[in-house]
Amino acid sequence: MYTIKIFLFIVPLVISSRIEPDNSSFDSVSPEPKSRFAMLDDVKILANGLLQLGHGLKDFVHKTKGQINDIFQKLDIFDQSFYDLSIQTNKIKEEEKELRRTTSKLRVRNEEVKNMSLQLNSKLDSLLEEKTALQHKVSALEEQLSNLIQSKPGAQEHPEVTSLKSFVEQQDNSIKDLLHTVEEQYKQLSQQHSQIKEIESQLRKTGIQEPTENSPSSKSRAPRTTPPLQLNETKNIEQDDFPADCSAIYNRGEHTSGVYAIRPSNSHVFNVYCDTQSGSPWTLIQHRKDGSQNFNETWENYKNGFGRFAGEFWLGLEKIYAIVKQSNYILRLELQDWKDSKLYVEYSLRLGNHETNYTLHVAETAGNVPEALPEHRDLMFSTWDHRAKGQLYCPESYSGGWWWHDVCGENNLNGKYNKPRAKSKPDRRRGIYWRPQNGKLHSIKSSKMMIQPTNLKSFE
Repeated sequence: MYTIKIFLFIVPLVISSRIEPDNSSFDSVSPEPKSRFAMLDDVKILANGLLQLGHGLKDFVHKTKGQINDIFQKLDIFDQSFYDLSIQTNKIKEEEKELRRTTSKLRVRNEEVKNMSLQLNSKLDSLLEEKTALQHKVSALEEQLSNLIQSKPGAQEHPEVTSLKSFVEQQDNSIKDLLHTVEEQYKQLSQQHSQIKEIESQLRKTGIQEPTENSPSSKSRAPRTTPPLQLNETKNIEQDDFPADCSAIYNRGEHTSGVYAIRPSNSHVFNVYCDTQSGSPWTLIQHRKDGSQNFNETWENYKNGFGRFAGEFWLGLEKIYAIVKQSNYILRLELQDWKDSKLYVEYSLRLGNHETNYTLHVAETAGNVPEALPEHRDLMFSTWDHRAKGQLYCPESYSGGWWWHDVCGENNLNGKYNKPRAKSKPDRRRGIYWRPQNGKLHSIKSSKMMIQPTNLKSFE
């Protein structure tokens, strides 16, 4: 710019210098003819000005290029910073979603713990009342026994009295053990409740808002904590002689379907439902019929069992294993679809323990349900909170705990109970269904899973 100003200043001077000689020559007496070419000095001055102008323009261009390069570098730095910021923003959004899901699950767990605490309190109160009443009865019986012994010091104690006294002591010990167990569970639930409260307070401090009821995170699936199957529904129990399974109960002459107490070898006493409708005894390990029970349960509940014998239930993997490890057993599936078509299939089975994720291996022996379970494969049991190493996360997409193989979308009798109105494909896939290989998916209305020893004799 400075060079241009100098040039603009020089040009008028050059022009004026040319005009003045012309005027002087005009005033002279004898004018000379005007030359067609500029004077050499004027040309030199003009050329020098143009040269300086060119140098100035060249310097200006160089400076402009440098400024443009600086602008491009700053733009590259800005683009990189913006890209990094977008990545950090996406990470923060993902963490926020995860915290919202965790918050939703914790709130559900907190409500479940509250409900269980109330139930345990009521049970504890009832048990204490029963214990007090039983202690009063025991004291009265002891007083009567003392009076009887004092009145007849030489007589021996009557066998019925001895048996009654032994029975009362056993009942008292059982109640004490049950009270101790309930108190331990209550302590554990109290600790879990405190931990959940602490985690909720920490989440509130992060400043993340609680998700609304219509948000996706609030609809994330959270299982209900279902109390295990109770032993107070037993039928015809003998205190010192428990049968090993329903076939032993049937052999003793009990041919009525119902709830019985059994004790397999090296196991504790627990209840089972014995189904004798077919004319032979089957131990029922699973029953679905109306959707009254949530089967989207935790690994711990699938291990110990949940539900009600009068409705829908799952006996428990540990109890099933305790029964089938005694001998060779048959697994029978009875299915009924929404057209009331009844199907069945029977398998010889092997079942592993908890260290193998209760791996199931079956081979079909009879039935009219093709490919209800994949044969000659090791099927590992998985739930939404427990997945075997190397297995796909099938329960997360398909709901419920089941024996999965290397692919999802096979048969699942522990899925969500769907009624005929649920026509969408995702709902059908998450429900109870059976699908043969490369075949059509069949929605199931009711299902039974039963086991029976292979060496059971035929019953008339």
